Amino acid sequence: MRVLLIIPAFNEEKNIVSVVRQIREQGYDYVVINDGSKDRTQEICREHNINVINLSSNLGIGGAVQTGHKYAFSNNYDVDIQIDGDGQHDISFIPAMLTEIANGADLVIGSRFLENSQGFKSSFMRRVGIKWLSGLIRMLYKKKITDPTSGLRASGRRSMEYFSSNYPTDYPEPESIVALLKRKMEIREVPVQMKARFEGKSSITITGSVYYMIKVTLAMLIEAFSRPAKKRKK
Repeated sequence: MRVLLIIPAFNEEKNIVSVVRQIREQGYDYVVINDGSKDRTQEICREHNINVINLSSNLGIGGAVQTGHKYAFSNNYDVDIQIDGDGQHDISFIPAMLTEIANGADLVIGSRFLENSQGFKSSFMRRVGIKWLSGLIRMLYKKKITDPTSGLRASGRRSMEYFSSNYPTDYPEPESIVALLKRKMEIREVPVQMKARFEGKSSITITGSVYYMIKVTLAMLIEAFSRPAKKRKK
């Protein structure tokens, strides 16, 4: 399979070289989506000959990731894998994800909660939010997704094609899961461990976590109960 790693990056000047170095060492194709960074991310990518798409303005995580899906789909990759630009995702788990894609999955999520992980732990509020969203997905579709906010995800051709045209903008992971389940696509999880960021800290505060929960819950419900758009007649 032809595999592309998508790395959305916003103000990751301290991390991006280390992330790309690890990917290059493993021989994977990759593309960095520089999401209108205000720091030296663009210059550093140029200095280190990093394959990068520079967005002229900040589109947010949804717009950046969708740009990567479009790039992967138009360049005929069989699988694209989203990883964070801050070094939290361990690419040693990629082969397990690819195995599930090869065995028929449309989307494979790297989950911190399938086994007793000894890796980096998110905040208490975020873990509460993850359990809530997991329960909501189970209620809507009778599907157990233990880590719906994970940003370590592998997409096969069917989901890649869908995401190239339809992808949520803000905190898109849970909403996009609902969209695929609604369209009868196969979603699986594999156990992974996360790392702490190489440098810097998350921008999501306690207040932001509450706002995120409300907004994502509403978006998931709207997606679940809205009618799919009709295809235009040719």
